[in-house]
Amino acid sequence: MSVNYRQIKDDWQLASVLHKEEGELRRYAFQCVNLTAETELALSHTYRDCIFIGCSLPMGLKKQSQDCLFLPDMGETFHYRSRLYSPEELYEGYTVADPGSYKRCYDGLVYRHYLKKGKHASDVKETLARSLHDHSISDCLTEFLSNYNVHRLIGIMGGHGLSRLDPVYSQIAHLSKRLTEGGFLMVTGGGPGAMEATHLGAWMAGRNELELMDALHTMGTAPTYGDTGWLETAWRVHDRFPQKDYYSLGIPTWLYGHEPSTPLASHIAKYFDNSIREDGILSIAKGGIVYTPGSAGTLQEIFQEAVQNHYLTFGYSSPMIFLGKDFWTKEVPIWPLLQDMMERGKYKNLLLYLTDDLQEIEQVLKDNVGSQKQEKGGKP
Repeated sequence: MSVNYRQIKDDWQLASVLHKEEGELRRYAFQCVNLTAETELALSHTYRDCIFIGCSLPMGLKKQSQDCLFLPDMGETFHYRSRLYSPEELYEGYTVADPGSYKRCYDGLVYRHYLKKGKHASDVKETLARSLHDHSISDCLTEFLSNYNVHRLIGIMGGHGLSRLDPVYSQIAHLSKRLTEGGFLMVTGGGPGAMEATHLGAWMAGRNELELMDALHTMGTAPTYGDTGWLETAWRVHDRFPQKDYYSLGIPTWLYGHEPSTPLASHIAKYFDNSIREDGILSIAKGGIVYTPGSAGTLQEIFQEAVQNHYLTFGYSSPMIFLGKDFWTKEVPIWPLLQDMMERGKYKNLLLYLTDDLQEIEQVLKDNVGSQKQEKGGKP
């Protein structure tokens, strides 16, 4: 049985390996590291069945390699990643004092490049570069999520057009704050509306109610992502209330680059390929998903998740919680449809909940963690 590649993702790890190991290095995956910083030491080794992706290599290293794969950094404005984006990295070059600076920041430059080359590019170099970038994001995402109990990964779905002044926005923020403080990792598509409300709540975890209300007031001066000041006010909250103790995960895409990614997600996995991103969110949120009022995109996510639970794709079913009784029974009557489908056996294994009570949602998700532990013979 072959041994997995040992991944080297920063220059400290690289220096450690080069100093500790002698002779041949076998089955290492070097990602975005600078081997020229240790040229003499790097050339003192030979390499077998290794992978070099987006690395700076000293002259002569390839001659000392056998059965190795070399993939250069092919991006022009974007690059292969060795870690998920932080808000600061994604928005590098943006300043609150100059709203027009978004077009010159990293995210804005990548989006313009994406549009110039075409959302569905035909240039083989461009498509390969995008695929390598997205591969690196998926690899970093897997590494990041390995630190969490999968039953504590919670998704919140809802409309991207939800106003910051809507009472539902505040509800989502309060729910997310409580869940984050309770040890859950909140996951969304990383955009505006209900997604942003989720990350605002997680960002304000550990702070008091007055501070959260202050943040909501600040952001409420630009209610929707189409309003002047939307990004600026989010960054003002980001800078005024720094967060180092609690995390949240946003998974946006440049396909919807006209909707800026929220800077309130501590970790951002931004993709070019939206299909990878959409399926990934639903697959990650194994602890359950809360559906807040939304339209076409939210409906799609409901039925995608229902299929996963129906077939027990991951070996178990996760809670599907609908926040807003009137909305889901009258305005968009998904609840009676799912109930009917369950009664007639068209759907099986679905764990469905309909409520307006945030405490009930919190309890359902906590109980789910406990039940999963008991099934595995552990203590809740």
